[in-house]
Amino acid sequence: MPAGPGAAMVRATMPSASSEPSPWESGLQGARANLWPGLVLQAVALILVGCYYEVPAVNAALARLMEFRGRVGLGFPVVSTALCGGLLPYLYLRRSAAYDAKQGAFLVLFWAYKGIEVDLLYRFQAYLFGTGHGAATLGAKVAVDQFIYSPLLAVPGMTVAYGLMDSHFNGSAVAADWRRPHWYRRRVLPVLISNIGIWLPAVAIIYLLPTPLQLPLENLVLCFYTLVLAYQSRAAPVAAAAAAGPA
Repeated sequence: MPAGPGAAMVRATMPSASSEPSPWESGLQGARANLWPGLVLQAVALILVGCYYEVPAVNAALARLMEFRGRVGLGFPVVSTALCGGLLPYLYLRRSAAYDAKQGAFLVLFWAYKGIEVDLLYRFQAYLFGTGHGAATLGAKVAVDQFIYSPLLAVPGMTVAYGLMDSHFNGSAVAADWRRPHWYRRRVLPVLISNIGIWLPAVAIIYLLPTPLQLPLENLVLCFYTLVLAYQSRAAPVAAAAAAGPA
């Protein structure tokens, strides 16, 4: 994820241990369900990056976006990520009565915070590894994003947040599930497996852009991906998740 930068779409209540598939089975099921949407999103992101470098009109438009980002400052990642990761998915999910207004407000606030977190990740990576697009620089940024940030911070945090929201803020239920053995294996590992096929290539594409444009592209992928997950979860009541990345 922001891989990312991400989002977790956890549907319904937490099942008992006997009814749960293995983390590998859950993750692979999610990966198969996300394969074609992920390929489409990656293709769109790659085309946008190519147009930035090869199409003057696109380059000029995105240059204006970078200038706007500079003027707005911290408000940009807060508002754009809250909109793309929280408000738009909530407005779609609300049609099926999946989330109420309290959950929607939580979703928007959570992704507003995540915007700051992901933006700091991108800035830190630029400081640490530079802003070049060589294989070594890209490889280092993707590795930190997908194999340090996502498994240690992004996906566990989103799993807790969405579990709390989907339980209608029943902290006792979330805490009880966390105390059960192998919480990371049960809750986090399936999400990591199901999303690596989408967000690993996506963040590699995202890091091809200048640092100020990385968050907007991550937001674009995040928005459409969460809408796809919302559609899938309405069509079939199974757990689906996205982890964003850097998202």
